Amino acid sequence: MSTVIPHLTTAPAKPNLLKRLYAWVLHWADTPYGLTALVIIAFVESSFFPIPPDVLLIALCMGAPQRSFKFALWCAVGSVAGGAAGYYIGYAAEPLGRWIIFDLLHYGSAWDKVAELYGQNAFLSITTAAFTPIPYKVFTIAAGVFHEQVSIWTLLGASAIGRTGRFMLVAGTIYFFGPPIKRLLDKYLELFTVIFTVLLIGGFVLIKYALK
Repeated sequence: MSTVIPHLTTAPAKPNLLKRLYAWVLHWADTPYGLTALVIIAFVESSFFPIPPDVLLIALCMGAPQRSFKFALWCAVGSVAGGAAGYYIGYAAEPLGRWIIFDLLHYGSAWDKVAELYGQNAFLSITTAAFTPIPYKVFTIAAGVFHEQVSIWTLLGASAIGRTGRFMLVAGTIYFFGPPIKRLLDKYLELFTVIFTVLLIGGFVLIKYALK
């Protein structure tokens, strides 16, 4: 399956970083290793890597709609396993976990809020983070750091619900609506990233008020 990403500007300059990153993830859909890459990207994204697996999941589902739910299931498996890895990074190597969150990914501003949420309702917080665009990796690593409040079983259970729900929703959207959705993603990539950012901020507001 080949995918064309239309130019978002008329200038002949090199694609910006966002488009290059998108294209790198997307190119795995055109290889025999698409499913393997999906699982690996889902795994590392849940613990430290900044590239979300959704882009590749969409491309794979578009290439083989009848396998959409299989792709989503494997994506969820990889993501939950990555969440467990993030937990053990926070549990066994807290300085490394803090370096990933504060220095590598620059999510330090969310750390205290996540700690507060874990003191209120860890299961609901993780489920919400796993389903929405909230940076899930912050929650997985923080869960390990605050392991006295959050057990590994709480993390796994909540992650399984949230991640499976999220990826199945993506797969279902592609399965039932197909090409029109893909064309929108290709044409309005930068707009979707703005929407993603709004959802990211809104997600924190959502869980703040949901736990009151």
